[in-house]
Formats: sequence, structure tokens, C-alpha cells
Amino acid sequence: MSPQERNLLHSLVDYSSIQSLPEIWSIAAQRFGQIIALRDPHTQPEVIFTYTQLVRQIQQLAAGLQTLFDNPVIQAEQESSELPPRIALIADNSPRWLIADQGIMTAGAANVVRSAQADPKELRYILEHSGSIALVVEDTKTLTKLKPHLDELPIQFVILLSDEEPPAEEKLKVLNFSEVMSLGSNATLQPIQTTRQTLATLMYTSGTTGKPKGVMLTHGNLLHQVTTFGIVLQPKPGDRVLSILPTWHVYERTVEYFLLSQGCTQIYTTIRHVKADLKAFKPIYMIGVPRLWESIYDGVQKQFREQPPNKQKLVFTLLDISQRYIKARRIAQGLDLNQLNPSPLERLSASIQASLLLPAHKLADKLIYQTVREATGGQIKTIISGGGSLAMHLENFFEIAGIEILVGYGLTETSPVTNVRRMERNLRRSSGLPMPGTQIRIVDPETRKPLPTGEQGLVLVKGPQVMQGYYKNPEATAKAIDSEGWFDTGDLGWVTPNHDLVLTGRAKDTIVLTNGENIEPQPIEDACLRSPYIEQIMLVGQDQRSLGALIVPNLDALQQWAAAENVTLNLPNSDTNEDSESFRTGIELKSKEVQNLFRQELNREVKNRPGYRPDDRIGQFALILEPFSIENGMMTQTLKIRRLVVTQRYRDIINGMFAPIAGK
Repeated sequence: MSPQERNLLHSLVDYSSIQSLPEIWSIAAQRFGQIIALRDPHTQPEVIFTYTQLVRQIQQLAAGLQTLFDNPVIQAEQESSELPPRIALIADNSPRWLIADQGIMTAGAANVVRSAQADPKELRYILEHSGSIALVVEDTKTLTKLKPHLDELPIQFVILLSDEEPPAEEKLKVLNFSEVMSLGSNATLQPIQTTRQTLATLMYTSGTTGKPKGVMLTHGNLLHQVTTFGIVLQPKPGDRVLSILPTWHVYERTVEYFLLSQGCTQIYTTIRHVKADLKAFKPIYMIGVPRLWESIYDGVQKQFREQPPNKQKLVFTLLDISQRYIKARRIAQGLDLNQLNPSPLERLSASIQASLLLPAHKLADKLIYQTVREATGGQIKTIISGGGSLAMHLENFFEIAGIEILVGYGLTETSPVTNVRRMERNLRRSSGLPMPGTQIRIVDPETRKPLPTGEQGLVLVKGPQVMQGYYKNPEATAKAIDSEGWFDTGDLGWVTPNHDLVLTGRAKDTIVLTNGENIEPQPIEDACLRSPYIEQIMLVGQDQRSLGALIVPNLDALQQWAAAENVTLNLPNSDTNEDSESFRTGIELKSKEVQNLFRQELNREVKNRPGYRPDDRIGQFALILEPFSIENGMMTQTLKIRRLVVTQRYRDIINGMFAPIAGK
């Protein structure tokens, strides 16, 4: 850790000496007392907890749980296992989720977390595999969904996070939230011996293929994030944080732990309310995934396109000037990934160019970008982006608009953050520098021999945040973590001379063409998303002569284009069956005019991508009207495309896409 990083950490509340996550809350209550910790404006009545109230709620729930532990089955589990008893927490974002999460740990158990929206079969597998002895669920609806799967499992009791009347149940003891809190108010919380090596949580991967694996994260794994993330953010007590990602997901979860440990106020929002909440609560920080920033970008671009032609021309002229300004500024600062080591003359030339463009950029800021910032509340200091790479057009746009986005990298197995960009070194297109105590190694995917700086290979990680292993799966653990403790991320990338990690794709997502060329789909997909007419895209083409693509069009932009060009689209109405062939395959969009439009868009965006090669060209494509979503199973809970699921659903279309080529 550098002296500068140590100074940053010294300015924050120090948790380096604690052994478990629950110890955070008593310290936070002493320091931040009456500051609001959690606020949910979308409940009736509105839920607000100060730090003093939060720690009391956590301890009261924990005492209630310990009372319920007082039965022979659970005591036998505790005595016979090296691990703490597991309690499943199947629920989504709310203040009570955090109270339950930390209450379970405070009581001496480890939790097993998952969304209440997950598939019942997946939840049954998780409950059975984890050996959970109790269950905390969001509400009676979630319990009803799970009830058919509970009879054969060792579940001793169920807790509802709601205050609904528990359903009559002969075999299971069911209590609502208030009943457990009442139990806790009449009990004394018993202290639990916990070390940093104690299991804190089992997090089942929401991967794109195969059965989920139970990632074993200890208190030490998660505390590493809490005690080191201050090198990235230095929040002040009372700083507002808008929370929208699934709180049970490791990325949102650990950053929440850190921000709350420093006295921030967390405000819960949803996709439905986020635009209004940005303006109403004016957050200082926000955590999100690329899809969220893409939606903000699309909204702004839509507003631009709705302007009169003369205003559109002015807007895009100013955007072009600002684009050249930030490009020159990056070179002058040594923060251009394509020109990492500019000569003194190149730096001077770039500085002069930036100075000349600055007045026009400031004018554009006053006329345009200030409005963009106001749409986000006008007070955002930093956005943390993870869960996938950030497309370059988004990097450029938010930098132009004066909104600082720091991209990080990690996996569930690494708690998750291994790398993240810093305010003082925000190298666009990179995933930033390693976290303190973290080592990154790039190796040849075949030989596993380390590669020189700047060469692309498989990314390995070693550090205090790397998991204990996969629960009940020693074979998978041995495959993922070698004898020296290096974790195989499955990602491809390279490291700059200044130690920034640059990701280039997933090893298992690589598309191999018949000419032997390996294509990483993500960078090309990111480039195509710059088109206003492309809402979502997934590349295909394994063992084919060229790449193909499944494209979900942006229907708003497409309809505006069609009206301007006098083209009839014949789109299905809202009553159309979403499983119908016409809806799924988008046969209404096979007109020559529409096909030509998308051909032009793909050719332009792919060719304009840095490092373009002829093999990157997308040959065949199909337009489909069914978006990839969590609800239809084609995206994970963190909004990553499940490539295998999409490929299977559209197998016939993909085969038909390449049939003419195969027949030549």
C-alpha cells in the first residue's frame, strides 16, 4: 500500500482490528448515532432508521433468532459441524434485508442469500445443497412459492420479513418479523466467538451456465473490502447513496457495507422510481452496472433526437468538440490507453489542443451537460460501475458530461473487488489498479506460464478477498484455486506498465471462427450499442466463417426513423403473444429498408472500433422483438446475458442465419 493510500484510509473510521462484520454496527452507532442509515421512501409508511436504531434492530433480531436456536436439532448441527449453522435469506432490497443479514451473523449463523424472484427449482437446490436449517423469506407469497419444496428439507422454522399473519402450518413454525423482534426484546443476546476465518455467507453464483456453486465467503473476505475501499471513495457522514442493485448480490452488498461503515445514508430505489429519486434525493454516490448507465445515456440521446434539426446540429457539433477536448486532455495526462506513454512533445501538443478547445467545451457544458447532471440530481460526486465492462461511448459521454465513473472488477469468488480505478488515475477502458494486498498475474491460458507486461492472457488473482472455496465441491475448488492460492477468474486481459488491469473478454465466451481466429464478443457488442437503433445485441458464430448477431432493436428510435423515411414497420400490437414466432423472430422487420439500416449501423460501429480487424465484421444478423431480460431467463440478476440460454432459445434462427454461408 502506498503512502498516499494509507493517508486516504487514515481519514476514515478504522475497522482494521475487528474480527466480524456485525462489530461494525456498534462502532457506527457510537460515531454516527442520529444520522439516518437506511431510508425506504417507497413503503407506506416510509421506513427510516438512524444508526442507533439500526444496531438495536440487528441485535434484537439476533436475540430472537438465538431463542429459536434453542432446540435439539439446531444444537446438534452446531456441535457436529465445523461451520456455523446456515440460514437462508430469500428476499430482495429493503432495510429489513440488511437487518436480517446482519442479525443472522450476529446470532452466530452464516446466511445463504438469493433473490425472492429466483426460480423455485433453483431455490430448492440452494436450500438443499446449503443444508440450511432455517429460512427467512420476504413475504407469504415467497413462502407459498417455496412451500412445496420444504417438506423434505431440514428447515426448523421460517421467518417472514413482512408483518403479514403467518399461514397456518402444522409441520413448520412460521413467525412474522414483529413476532421475532418481540422474542428478541425479551431475551439477552449471547456473544458469539467469531474470527476472520469464520464463514459469513454462502453466495450461489448466478452464472450463465450450469448449476450455481456455493461460494464460501468469510468475515475476513468481506472485511477486506470494508477496510480497503477507502482508497477509492472517502465519503462523509450523511452522504446520500442511492441503492438500486440487488442488495443480496456481492457487488452491491460489500460496497453498502463500506459506505454504511462510514456513516452514509442509504436510500432504496427501483427501476421504476430511479429517475424521480435521482432528482428528489440528489445522491452523492451511486453503485450500478453498465446497463443502468446505458439507460441514462439512451434517455439523453432520445431528448437530443427530439430537438429541431438546427438544435440537433448544434448539440452534436458541441459534442464532437468536447470529444476532441477530452481526447487531448487524456493524452496530456497520460491517461489514454492507446497512447500510454506520450512523449513530452506529444503531451505539450495535446495540452495546447485541450486549451484551445476548452472554451467551446465550457460553453457546451453550460448549454447541455449541466442539464444532464441535473437529471442525476446535480450532486453526484462519484459513480462506481461494475458487473461488466463499460462501453467506450458511455465512458466518453459521462466524462464529457462531468460525471465521474470509476469502473471496478471482480467476481463473487473475490468478494468481489480485486481492481478499481481511482479518482487520480481514471484510465478509461481499464478496470483500474489492484486493491491493497491483491496480486494480479497474467498467464498463458494453455501453459499457465506468466506473460510479460502488456501481453494478453488469462487473469489470475491472489489476495485476502479470495473465497475459502466452493461449498461441498472440492473438485471445483481445486480447479479454481491452485496450490499457491491463485484464483482463475476465467477472464482474459493484460496489465499496463502502471499496473492497470485491462479486460478483453471471457475465455469461455470466446468465439472461434473456422479460420482459427479467436473473437472476444463483448468489445464488439459494446461498440454496436453506440447505435441508437440497437437496444441489445449478442454475437454468435462459433465454428462459422464469420460473426453473426441477434439484435433487439430500439423500437422508439426505429419508429422515429421509419416515420422520417416513410417506411412501414407493421409492428405487433401489445396483445401479441410474446411466444409467437412473429414476436420472437421479428419477421415484421425483414423489409429491405430496415435490413439496410441495420447493416449500415453494424458496419459503421464495428469499423470505427479501435483495433478493428476484418474478422470483427458482423456478416449475418437477425432482428428479434423479445428483449433479453431477467424475467424470461435470458439475463442474470446482474443484467449479464446468459449466452447459452439465448443460444438455445434461438437455435433455429442462428442455424438459419448461417445456412446460406454453409451452403456455398
